Amino acid sequence: MNFKLLPFLCALIALLGSPLLAQEQKADEGLNALVQVLQQSDDPQFQYDILKGMNDGLKGRRGIKMPQGWEELSSKLSHSSNPQVRELAQSLSLTFGSASAMKALRETLIDRKANTASRKTALDSLVQAKDPDLPATLQTLVKEPAMRTGALRALSAYDDPKTPAVVLQIYPTLTGQDKNEALNTLASRASFARRLLEAVDTNAVPRRDLTADVVRQLRNLKNPAIDAQVQKLWGVARESEKEKLAEIARYKAMIQAKGAGDPSRGRAVFARTCQQCHTLFDLGGKVGPDLTGSNRSDLDYILQNIIDPNAIIPNDYRTSTLETMDERVITGIVTKQDDNAVTIVVPGETIIVGRKDIKTLTQGDISMMPEGLLAALTESDVRDLIAYLRSPSQVPMFGGENAANQASK
Repeated sequence: MNFKLLPFLCALIALLGSPLLAQEQKADEGLNALVQVLQQSDDPQFQYDILKGMNDGLKGRRGIKMPQGWEELSSKLSHSSNPQVRELAQSLSLTFGSASAMKALRETLIDRKANTASRKTALDSLVQAKDPDLPATLQTLVKEPAMRTGALRALSAYDDPKTPAVVLQIYPTLTGQDKNEALNTLASRASFARRLLEAVDTNAVPRRDLTADVVRQLRNLKNPAIDAQVQKLWGVARESEKEKLAEIARYKAMIQAKGAGDPSRGRAVFARTCQQCHTLFDLGGKVGPDLTGSNRSDLDYILQNIIDPNAIIPNDYRTSTLETMDERVITGIVTKQDDNAVTIVVPGETIIVGRKDIKTLTQGDISMMPEGLLAALTESDVRDLIAYLRSPSQVPMFGGENAANQASK
């Protein structure tokens, strides 16, 4: 690697995501310069570093003009000994509008003999490129265990009328994360949500499966018919402060009267209701704050934060609602935004949306932590969950590590 080039390359790659490159000529010049540098190097690690920087800088952007010399370079990189270099080069070719790259990625995606990691990379690239032919493939992939999670998640990016029926057909067979992904997808659009609520109304989807964050996502669609059905099934959206204090007192009295629950069972409850967003003992999601160092021994502190999460909301955890041009609604935490794209974190996923695909983006005055989290739990589940949250150290999960999946059946 030519270390003298590093300052130049770092600055150039950083500029790819900068508003300064909004001018087409500057964008062309920057990309052309990077292609020239790559043409002069045979170092796989150096190639990977530059390609990774280019790919990150161009995320969320489509219709980028192909740089001069890219076709020859991508042909060379397709024979690299480093599989990550090959995949990044192919992904960038797709960004630059290469029909051959699109065809190759589609073939990789549906090839059951291909490496699973390569298929997942192909899926991510095709979703990012908004491949218009992808929905039919995704609706087939949801039946394939190795690709199901990503396919369920990706279906939310497309307003395809066949999706709800496909997802609801396989829903009874899903467990754990896949069940969460299915519900999140069905709650992402008003057209999908109507079918989901019909399934809940007929018990095809158990009402208890829809956690507080899914119910809040349904409300964020701001559709009168959906709002009426949600209120019918789950009640009002927000309780008064007086009622919240009464609820905190009720749960506190119940726990004090019946004693502590089983922390091992509570870990399984945490895994299926909280772990998507929160980390505890180095395990879990990063959407909400890490709970390991919080004041977990204090019962009042725990109950207030669960039952009334909007009492005190750090700015870092205020939700934003993003609506796309094709009417998808995403509720999450915006972690980055510039003139090119917005990065929004939701449970289990980080989504990058190009500015030209955004209809509205509004930051709300509520926490990412949904209200009503305990409403779907039995008293025993609540006592067990509180016992686990108050544990000074990690405990074995009741039934083993697959207990959360089994509990979700």
